[in-house]
Amino acid sequence: MADPKTVLEVAGRQVPVSNPGKVYFPRTGHTKIDLIRYYLAVADGALRGVAGRPMALKRFVNGAEAEPFFQKRAPEKRPDWIETVELRFPSGRTADEVVLRDPAGLVWVANLGCIDLNPHPVLAGDLDHPDELRVDLDPVPGVGWAQICDVALVARSVLADHGLTGWPKTSGSRGMHIYARIEQRWPFSDVRRAAVAVAREIERRAPDLATSKWWKEERHGVFVDYNQNAKDRTVASAYSVRPLPDARVSTPLTWDEVPECDPAAFTIDTVPARFGEVGDPWAGMDAAIGSLDALLELAARDEAAGLPDAPWPPHYEKQSGEAPRVQPSKRRSPAGGAPSPTGRRQSTKPLIEIARAATRAEAMAGLERWRARHAGVWAYLEPADVLVDSMRGRSSTWTRIRLNLEHVPESERPPQEPLEVDYDPWAGFQP
Repeated sequence: MADPKTVLEVAGRQVPVSNPGKVYFPRTGHTKIDLIRYYLAVADGALRGVAGRPMALKRFVNGAEAEPFFQKRAPEKRPDWIETVELRFPSGRTADEVVLRDPAGLVWVANLGCIDLNPHPVLAGDLDHPDELRVDLDPVPGVGWAQICDVALVARSVLADHGLTGWPKTSGSRGMHIYARIEQRWPFSDVRRAAVAVAREIERRAPDLATSKWWKEERHGVFVDYNQNAKDRTVASAYSVRPLPDARVSTPLTWDEVPECDPAAFTIDTVPARFGEVGDPWAGMDAAIGSLDALLELAARDEAAGLPDAPWPPHYEKQSGEAPRVQPSKRRSPAGGAPSPTGRRQSTKPLIEIARAATRAEAMAGLERWRARHAGVWAYLEPADVLVDSMRGRSSTWTRIRLNLEHVPESERPPQEPLEVDYDPWAGFQP
């Protein structure tokens, strides 16, 4: 039986909380009301990341271990004090998204099942000019935390050398985020262009540790995901609880903390006490606003040297100056080369697909079944050879798993088999 609704008085507002005892984190026992109390304890820091920004609602209505759904449009039934602003997406569609201003808003979205907070990098008063550059450090499988921290320090130097102050935080998942406040002068295209320049410069300075390569089959070490700066991309904000079994938190750090920090130490239980003792390491962020001019000059030098625009996410229109949007394993033979017998694209890497699933758990279960049948092949694979992609569907993500067999002796490579899970995210969809 569901718990009765309770009403909290927050920031002078009455905020109803339905089913406050509902368990959101089964392995730790944390409930909806625990999540709400957490956000109230760190409200000043959490609002520094989301206040005044349009926010997509990522709703885990059945808790952290169930699949969420994305709700870009604000619920029709909402308090009159919840603001909205109309965003226009690359697809041409529009949506009125939620804009939070105070702790009452944090409670309201947590009550909807929003475990983490996903704001856009713009303020509601100017939706065309971001006020922050986001550096997302995403390790390939098998990369240790120490290497991520090393790359973060390189990123800090790249930003500082180009006039920007970097502010680090754990992602609360596998990587690290570094934000830089910027003047609201440049459109998304220029901010992303600057982010590409940052990624390439990090790769130049630490080629063994980091990569700017978009295609997973080409990556090594820590991928610097410049596309988090494309329009319509959101990132879990500072002090967001993440939907992981231990209720880990995306936690702002000082640079002195970065080399020795342990992301597992920052959870829904420990971060409020830390916030009370040391305050918010990002408290000075809004006073450290910088210019993109130096990074855009770096981007211009890269372009003059012959580097094309880096690949965009697949659901964006092809951009002027962008390299061919074809993953390396599917590129056609160069001009003058022998065509394939079928005329189809020839693979440069031996990839096979294992699963397309509605949930990550289903996809991973399919991978385990494949692994059990091919134990000898699995022994050859390196962590980076397992390509797990979170793909965008209509209102939620789905998961694709592929394997790169380049480390498997050619005579032992298994053929493409029927998929372990064959989910069609567009089944029944009529535009």
